[in-house]
Amino acid sequence: MFYRYALALVAFIVVPASAAAPASLTGRWKTDDGKGIVAMAPCGAKMCGRIAELLIREPAGGQRDERNPDKAKRARKVEGLQIYWDLVPHGEGWKGEGYSPEDGRYYTAHLRVKGNRLTMKGCVAVFCRTVTWTRMA
Repeated sequence: MFYRYALALVAFIVVPASAAAPASLTGRWKTDDGKGIVAMAPCGAKMCGRIAELLIREPAGGQRDERNPDKAKRARKVEGLQIYWDLVPHGEGWKGEGYSPEDGRYYTAHLRVKGNRLTMKGCVAVFCRTVTWTRMA
């Protein structure tokens, strides 16, 4: 009898309660400033995000990644640029890496979907910024 209770206790400890998967990131999201649309999609076993479309007036030849800290990358177009990678489930949201072509900074990204809203918190060292994007229909 003691053996059954001990076995049940071990099974309870070894098999943790399954955590709920975070809401899906997949889709097109309009940025909080209305300047662009980011497409989130699987890339391998993880999620990634690309600037699918710029909604601002672009210079002739397209907007370039002029503020990138790597001078060799400053001539690449912003439209189509991958700005999120290695996004994996983390608690009730997603965690991975991000890049902002507006200021040329790389950061740790924390994303969370609630309904048609995507809240993204980006942190560089101890400095963080949070924005909320809207899912495109």
